[in-house]
Amino acid sequence: MNEDPYGDGATYHAGAAAAPSGPRLPWKDLLSGIVLRPAQTFLQMRDYPVWGPALTVTFVYGLLALFGFGTAREDTIDATLSTAVPYVLVTGVTFVIGGLILGVVTHTMARQLGGDGAWQPTVGLSMLIMSITDAPRLIFGVFLGGGNSLVQILGWVTWIAAGFLFTTMVSKSHDLPWPKALGASAIQLIALLSLLKLGTL
Repeated sequence: MNEDPYGDGATYHAGAAAAPSGPRLPWKDLLSGIVLRPAQTFLQMRDYPVWGPALTVTFVYGLLALFGFGTAREDTIDATLSTAVPYVLVTGVTFVIGGLILGVVTHTMARQLGGDGAWQPTVGLSMLIMSITDAPRLIFGVFLGGGNSLVQILGWVTWIAAGFLFTTMVSKSHDLPWPKALGASAIQLIALLSLLKLGTL
């Protein structure tokens, strides 16, 4: 016998995806929630695409990311405006494409491990996590250069934070225990470590 556990006329069926735990969050609440209330935010947004904030934040992050790497930073600063602007724009687009690909990989891994989440929220949230967690390193890297000791320390600290947020997001979005959620995030974490963190050494 099917029951109505939500009291809203909806009938529950075994194996059906969990109902959203709340309304879609506005972009400001979404961004702050990822940092301040990650578990609650990821659970609430598990069924909502977040393409607007994800594409915008990742593109802006990509525009600035070039200045967080030593050689590229100096070359861009020394270049003429007509040369630097296309270079920066291409970098922004490249980061968006890279974020999309890595997010799809994380979603695919989660599904392979038994997850039941939708691909659009997973990909969008993974892009936001990638950009938001690296922001502290990037901000200091823009002014101090990627080889600065403080920037290096921030790189490792923010990478660990990214691992926590990726694991939490996949766990909440795909109903997976944290070891499987971490496993699903492993490829993206290794890629971020190689491309963004170790790339500044």
